[in-house]
Amino acid sequence: MLAAMRDSAPSPPPAGGVSPRAGGDACPGALRLHHADDGALARVRAPGGMLTADQADALLAVADRFGDGELHLTSRGNVQLRGLGADCGPGPARLLGDAGLLPSPAHERARNIVASPLAGLDGAPPLGRWLAALDRLLCGSAAAAALSGRFLFALDDGRGDVDALGADVTLIAAESGGLLRVGGEDAVFPVSAADGPRAALLAAEVFLRAARDSGAWRVKDLPDGVRAALAADVRAALADGAVGPSVHRPRPRTATGPRPGPVAGPHGTSAIAVGVPLGRLLPAQWRLLTATARENGGALRLTPWRGVVVTGPDAPGATRALRALEEAGLITGPGSPWAGVGACIGRPGCARSLADVRTEAGAAVGPVGRLPVYWSGCERRCGHPHGEWIDVVATPDGHRISPVRGERREPPVTVRDDPAALAAAVAAARA
Repeated sequence: MLAAMRDSAPSPPPAGGVSPRAGGDACPGALRLHHADDGALARVRAPGGMLTADQADALLAVADRFGDGELHLTSRGNVQLRGLGADCGPGPARLLGDAGLLPSPAHERARNIVASPLAGLDGAPPLGRWLAALDRLLCGSAAAAALSGRFLFALDDGRGDVDALGADVTLIAAESGGLLRVGGEDAVFPVSAADGPRAALLAAEVFLRAARDSGAWRVKDLPDGVRAALAADVRAALADGAVGPSVHRPRPRTATGPRPGPVAGPHGTSAIAVGVPLGRLLPAQWRLLTATARENGGALRLTPWRGVVVTGPDAPGATRALRALEEAGLITGPGSPWAGVGACIGRPGCARSLADVRTEAGAAVGPVGRLPVYWSGCERRCGHPHGEWIDVVATPDGHRISPVRGERREPPVTVRDDPAALAAAVAAARA
């Protein structure tokens, strides 16, 4: 049954990098909602962003029947439903459960798994078996139910796209099988392809034991000494011949999503990729994406870059579908002015936001920039990208604009309440 919950955004960690558990994990889910200014919010986790057409229909049915009708994509390839009424009762959960989107109520907020969205489509190895096995193991682990809604697994097909997202446990496809990365360590260690999902889950369970005294929600929140020893503890837990010697493989600095347009595979076009302006999908847009997947015997893959990959269309079908999706307002090519533009929900949906950043982002849309830009209504920067990006934050004194390059932040520029000056400053920063 749906129940109320506290604020969904993480609070800043105290000195020493440890995020205390004393206040409880406030991340929303499908069974525990966050009450925003525009109504209750449900976050439905779709491991790997994978949705069948029927599951997509179920999400729209919940949004249409109980919420504001829109679907919002998150930076983890999940779906948020907003504007849910206080009297919606168990109806949303029942619809989601019938569609197979809630396989374990105890684990639904722990099913945070991102995966390379083009895996198996453009020549890279498929990840479906890993994804299904990890989700099954995760839902079958009593210990894993204690994972925070912030803890993140990543399954990377070898191209480095989701490896760059800073997951807590990353499994990377390799010729030898798989490579396991724990936290932000540059060292990875080989595991067999068959043991990869088990190793990833075991790493999470070892983290939970390490976090018991520190109060950390994620690997990066552990005290330095504990974090440094975590990978060794995972190796020791796998000391049954399942791991090989460590390999130096730094985490990629920039996370890059699929290029909008047709996806060419070894045997021709096999999918299309589209971007979603600000991650917000109207009912008609969602229906069109779902119909495209169903008509071509495919499915939807939601990406951590707030986009969608539709599998199935061949070259002629892809051309027709992209034309219709472009007319519907989605990003179908790299020349769209919306490419690389993101924003948090802002006002009026979030009480903490100091500005209607989505409207401001739309007003400032211009030529395509070299770097992505993300607009945040407050200092928390919910959903911001990784790697290199332009950070625009609403403050009491105006908007602060600063380029971010990995862990390095360049000196900011503050623009006061002048929309034209703000748009010019953002365009200059992106260039």
